[in-house]
Amino acid sequence: MLIISPHFDFPEPSNGDRPKWDNKAQYILTCVGFCVGIGNVWRFPYLCQTHGGGAFLIPYIILLVLEGLPLLLLEFGIGQRLRKGSVGVWRAINPYLTGVGIASMLVSLLIGLYYNTLIAWIMWYLFNSFQGPLPWTQCPLNDNRTGFISECQQSSTVDYYFYRVTLNASASITDSGGLQWPIVICLLAAWTVICICYIRGISTSGKAVYVTALLPYVVLAIFLIRGLTLKGAMNGVKYLFTPDVDELMNPTTWLDAGAQVFYAFSLAWGGLISFSSYNPVHNNCMQDAVILTIITGLTSIYAATVTYTVIGFRATDKYDTCISENIRMLLNGFELPEDSITASNYNAALHHLNSSNPDTVFGLDIKTCDMQKLLSEGTGLAFIVFTEAITKMPGSPAWSVLFFIMLLCLGLSTLFGNIEGVVVPLKDLNLFPKKWPQEALTGVTCLVSFIICLLFAQQSGLYWVTLFDNFAGSIPLLTIGLTEMIAVVYIYGIDRLVFNEDIKFMIGKKPCIFWQISLRFTSPLILLVILVFYLVTQAQQELTYLVWDPDYDEFPTLASVPYPSWINVVIFVLAGIPSLVVPVYALCRLVFVRCKKKMKPEKDINQI
Repeated sequence: MLIISPHFDFPEPSNGDRPKWDNKAQYILTCVGFCVGIGNVWRFPYLCQTHGGGAFLIPYIILLVLEGLPLLLLEFGIGQRLRKGSVGVWRAINPYLTGVGIASMLVSLLIGLYYNTLIAWIMWYLFNSFQGPLPWTQCPLNDNRTGFISECQQSSTVDYYFYRVTLNASASITDSGGLQWPIVICLLAAWTVICICYIRGISTSGKAVYVTALLPYVVLAIFLIRGLTLKGAMNGVKYLFTPDVDELMNPTTWLDAGAQVFYAFSLAWGGLISFSSYNPVHNNCMQDAVILTIITGLTSIYAATVTYTVIGFRATDKYDTCISENIRMLLNGFELPEDSITASNYNAALHHLNSSNPDTVFGLDIKTCDMQKLLSEGTGLAFIVFTEAITKMPGSPAWSVLFFIMLLCLGLSTLFGNIEGVVVPLKDLNLFPKKWPQEALTGVTCLVSFIICLLFAQQSGLYWVTLFDNFAGSIPLLTIGLTEMIAVVYIYGIDRLVFNEDIKFMIGKKPCIFWQISLRFTSPLILLVILVFYLVTQAQQELTYLVWDPDYDEFPTLASVPYPSWINVVIFVLAGIPSLVVPVYALCRLVFVRCKKKMKPEKDINQI
């Protein structure tokens, strides 16, 4: 039986058992930095745009409370009570559950690999922002120096700079194209920074979070003030907060909201369990969970507001350019005086000319200028959307430096949690000699990670990053989260660990009925529905990915191409192995224990 006795008692740890936070603020800032990452700048705004603007906020807030908050308290509670990392915690609860911690470690490693590649890209842009004009403001000349490179002219300067100059992207994931040495150098710099900041665990990373966790809020405030002064900024803000209530009836909206809540908290990565284990055992972890939930939710909305001031400015600029081009064609086509058609009377003039001379207007290839369509184009990659908007701002290099410093801080603070979720379990598993100091273990982890990351420094690296993003952080996280719920509630026993006796032991009072209902029923059910719906949706979809291909007929639109058949093996490694570690480890241990019991009597007989 994989059931732990409800009378199992954990001794109160002494202060010397583990490192400690210098103060409560350091702990909260570390958790905030871990949870609030690069995705808050583009993923959450993108989901808002996809699912009806403000309508997405309704399921997001509901699931933030019903799904994210209880699981967050669970991880805080078991980490603080048992004062161990993800592997040590689950091994202490039940040796058969050790696989949960191993799965979290694998997910943290896989996500950290591609996440630090994003940091390398950010560093590349940051290094190239210290010049004027910015290098992505104009197309380079062709080899004959008689004009601009056609690939750049067909797309845009920012697209060309990202896909061709920065990544030199190939047209297929099967075409590796060799290493891109500028990205290799940036990767080396990124892993070196992580290694230095985390070289002694929280004693060094805890100091760094005062900058990496707080500076992004300052920069976001600066961008918000600047963004609100830009023409058309309010168009973006209105679009963000104008709800399309029909989207509330769309199951995909709730699925994406639930997934975003899950990812926003960095749940099931193991980092939060480790961070909470450095708290005093009587710290109010319930209050911490509520505080972090509020901060994470408000930060997502705050970052989305900033993003959509830029999106509004970008859309308005494109709208004005579209109108200007149409006016120019109408003036030339009908040989009208220069000021006879302006932006203010454009619609009336176009209607009049279209009524009187429809054939002439049709021959001019007048474009449809739709502000709502431009606003709904999506936020895309931050590297493209923001860099394009920044080029149109006065003093663009300064704004570019600020923006990429902000992204760098967001990325680094998240990576601290990822590394914590890898290094601490490695210690608990005793895979390295116990005499190895923290510095050596951190250095080896970062070195091995850097070597693996060379996969992302190839010309096909972008497509590998996308593959890791789609599969390493999806099914495994949902599976681990659901397993954690079931393990604590139905194996360990909710009446002891998180919601009653142990919470009372730690904070001095028992939790209310909300927490018990959420952990017993609501949160596990929500996670199960999301997991099943995700699996069904993925099973019905063809495995495709988007590539940058100048030979594509609809270029510069990214071409959707099917993955090669061997990619299923990679997907199994990314999503299957971390998900199966839990049952496989439990089964192997069960076989081992039974074999050991059978061998023991024989051994005793032989000794007689």
